[in-house]
Amino acid sequence: MSGELRVLGACPLDCPDTCSWVVTVENGKAVKLRGNPDQPYTRGALCVKVNRYLEHTQADDRILYPMRRTGPKGSGQFERITWDEALDEISVRLRGIVEEHGGEAVWPYLGTGTLGYLQGCEGVAGRRFWNMLGASKHWLNICSAAGSTGLRRTNGTAAGMDPENFALSKLILLWGTNTLTSGHHLWKFIQDARADGAHVVAIDPIRTRTADQADEHLAIRPGTDAALALGLLNVVLAENAQDEEFLAEHTEGWEDFRQEILSHPVERVAEITGIPAEAVHRLGMRLAHTRPTAIRATQGLQRHKGGGTALRTIAAIPGVTGDWRHPGGGVAYSTSDHVRFTIDTRDDLLAKPVRTRVMSKLASQLDDVRCLWVYAANPVGSTPDANAIRRQLEREDLFTVVMEQFPTDTVDYADIVLPATMQTEHHDLHAGYGHLYLLWNEPAVEPPGECLSTTETFRRLAAHMGMTEPSLFDSDLELAEQLLSSGHPSLEGITLDRLRKEGWVRMNYPQPFAPFAEGFPTPSGRLRFPPAGQAYVPSHTASAGRSAYPLTLVTPAPHTFLNTTFGNNPELRRRAKDPVVLVNPADAAARGLSAGQRVRVHNDGGGFLADVEISDRVAAGVVASPKGRWPKLSPGGANPNAVVAERDGDMGRGPGFHDNLVELSPVS
Repeated sequence: MSGELRVLGACPLDCPDTCSWVVTVENGKAVKLRGNPDQPYTRGALCVKVNRYLEHTQADDRILYPMRRTGPKGSGQFERITWDEALDEISVRLRGIVEEHGGEAVWPYLGTGTLGYLQGCEGVAGRRFWNMLGASKHWLNICSAAGSTGLRRTNGTAAGMDPENFALSKLILLWGTNTLTSGHHLWKFIQDARADGAHVVAIDPIRTRTADQADEHLAIRPGTDAALALGLLNVVLAENAQDEEFLAEHTEGWEDFRQEILSHPVERVAEITGIPAEAVHRLGMRLAHTRPTAIRATQGLQRHKGGGTALRTIAAIPGVTGDWRHPGGGVAYSTSDHVRFTIDTRDDLLAKPVRTRVMSKLASQLDDVRCLWVYAANPVGSTPDANAIRRQLEREDLFTVVMEQFPTDTVDYADIVLPATMQTEHHDLHAGYGHLYLLWNEPAVEPPGECLSTTETFRRLAAHMGMTEPSLFDSDLELAEQLLSSGHPSLEGITLDRLRKEGWVRMNYPQPFAPFAEGFPTPSGRLRFPPAGQAYVPSHTASAGRSAYPLTLVTPAPHTFLNTTFGNNPELRRRAKDPVVLVNPADAAARGLSAGQRVRVHNDGGGFLADVEISDRVAAGVVASPKGRWPKLSPGGANPNAVVAERDGDMGRGPGFHDNLVELSPVS
């Protein structure tokens, strides 16, 4: 290959923006990456993390060849082997495990390292192969399950308003979301709204960079979001500002929910949430008299015991105010349910029903597993109860295969490591969960070394094991054609040829888009208000301050890493500096802590080290330490997941990353 090429692609990472990008290739090497200026959501800009993506693909620590473990599990000691040697050993071990223990003893553990419909979690990559083997199913609950379940119980779908329509809003609530760090392209539409007079409020336990730019910040106590929603609606009712016509025509359960609202007056809600009563009342007044109001609520908000209830209750707000009837009104959580692909994972290939294992319960559900196959995931760095996970991965009777790009903490425990391609090296199909566009990723360069895509790895493994089912060998382009073949009106006219040529296409939804103006995708066609008597205050909040661990730990997304992706990038690590824990001045004084002092953040589950940053960005009783660091590149060899216990949320078995009570102890 010679000369210069411009190749259209898409960012694969776990972010709502799913940017369209352009790769410049010279003489077979990717030399430049930029956001696609022609795509209406990306508008030419990438984030500080993805700006370094090409550098990342060419990093010195990239895994380029299959490897076999030579040292103890956890040591990260490997020798290079051939693909045939790797597939031989894997085939023998898988056959033996299935014969002795049954297929359910195999757990395919797929994460959000890529959101592709071919190579990643959205299309459940490799599922056909696992069905042929009779392996356990995998419930990818770790990101958004509780909130999605709560929204579906209210609206019949987790899909909501088109984020582009924030430009039409007059009141914008950024609820539990740090937009400028975790999906900054939405900010352009918020700026458009502000230019037209919109008021922006950040509701967050931390005064984030987004809260700094908002017109107002409400420092809510973690886990009390549902109570705040009820308090705001209490003001709406006091103002008689509910939309009676919308309530009568498009909702059910209103009278019971109305009584729940009335039982949450502003003064009670202020006590629960830690937000001053006058601030709750002031925002309630704005909500009562401002149409349209848009609410952006994202995944961090629902990672606690009451997360499903929180989203279910927040989703009820535009049902009371009637904002769903207005373009620019409603709730934006995820647009994924607007995507109408046909995802044929061929469950008919299963000989019998199989168990579903829960992603966030890795430590406790590994006991009867004999093969753990990890791809697009780094559970040692990203999953609750990290210390228990390490103990499980040390088992000699557990055969662990990891498909990876870099030597993560999880790779260190693998028996076999398989080198995986990165986004500039394979085909994929994407649909953002923060907009209404489909995007195609064309490979820009050849994979380095012996890296293979996820789809090609499973094709080769199926052939190596003598499987003959034709669907196991569908090419990437054939799989993409199948995905686009649902016949749903939202996909009319969107062909693979068109996507490959244009790079992105908006699904066939109107602009502006009011998805529930005429009804909801529920059996009755109506919004279903939450029943009375829900647990609107998680139990951990009530116990904070009265236990041996009186501080509530929140672990927000950092500006430099995305989950644990880029956790090994030298420049981004330099920018991130050493791990810190934000501590309110009152809590620091009570413990005699000084700025920059190293402490152990701990509870009964374990601990991690961080340097104290004394700041009023967190309220008294709350501490914050960003997630995303690789444990082995952190002081003490641990990150905040060492103090996160396995626990189910109220809905969807969502994990409780923000239900953690801790204490801080100086490190001598």
